[in-house]
Amino acid sequence: MAINDPVGDLITRIRNAQMRRHSTMNVPASKLRGWVLDVLEAEGYIRGYSRVEKDGEKPNFEVELKYYEGAPVIQKIKRVSKPGRRVYSSVRDLGSVRNGLGISIVSTPKGVMSDAAARDANVGGEVLCEVY
Repeated sequence: MAINDPVGDLITRIRNAQMRRHSTMNVPASKLRGWVLDVLEAEGYIRGYSRVEKDGEKPNFEVELKYYEGAPVIQKIKRVSKPGRRVYSSVRDLGSVRNGLGISIVSTPKGVMSDAAARDANVGGEVLCEVY
């Protein structure tokens, strides 16, 4: 099945798995999804992920979700730039999420990174999603 919005699909799968209190979830593997998961892992929103390849099947990422005192660490995850309406931001216009308690994941010419890392690298780009 072709997916038009791989990041939107990843976000929806994370949201659905956390509503059902799953400890792990599977999502089809792609480079962009891997880069987004790298940022989520580096910022402490997920425990980690691994690439799972089975014979005769396409590769998947198995994502370990993170909970604190029974509540999901990711309280809200929202897609910002969508296929129908792309949202780009310069480094000066990258705002903070929840007064610095959350992050924006930004696709820049230097790679996919958090908004704080993009400010440090002095680059802007497409705002993929917001997490807090």
